[in-house]
Amino acid sequence: MIKDKKELKRYLEADKKALKKMYNHPRVFGDEEWKYEICLRKYEYYYNTKSNKIMYAWYKWLHHRLGMKYSFSIPANVFGAGLRINHICGGIIINPNCKIGDWCDIHQGVNIGQSIDGKCPEIGSNVYIGPGAKIFGNICIADDVMIGANAVVTKSIYEKGAVVGGVPAKLISVNEKNPLHRE
Repeated sequence: MIKDKKELKRYLEADKKALKKMYNHPRVFGDEEWKYEICLRKYEYYYNTKSNKIMYAWYKWLHHRLGMKYSFSIPANVFGAGLRINHICGGIIINPNCKIGDWCDIHQGVNIGQSIDGKCPEIGSNVYIGPGAKIFGNICIADDVMIGANAVVTKSIYEKGAVVGGVPAKLISVNEKNPLHRE
């Protein structure tokens, strides 16, 4: 959770690194994922600190506007540092009560939501979530897990480095060294 300028800078740098951007600022044309993530992080900062009501209102409006434009519903304070949104074509819906660790790599068409009892997933760090994956319920997903395209995850995955896929998602293999692992 971003609570000060130092933490905001750390999150922005981690997101830039996750998106593999070698330059300092998003380009005028392109870099929409990066622009959205910058807006998300600044919205989180002003939401958490309540330091400037005008800037909070601006980033709240901009976050909503860009979310509608790109079909993203990503609430504040859900993702840790190092978020990588792979495609701007969107369709990403995240419940505000979910908790997702650092270095999450997420594709389009992903839905992470609550179960009937209102409980939401807790997802570890260095998790890859493939296109169209659905994750919901009172579940935990360990660090370094790779969730395949169109997988439906309704049960906890406790094995670090697991690769899961299918409907419902089943364990495919366990990789001790996740190729996506970042620190």
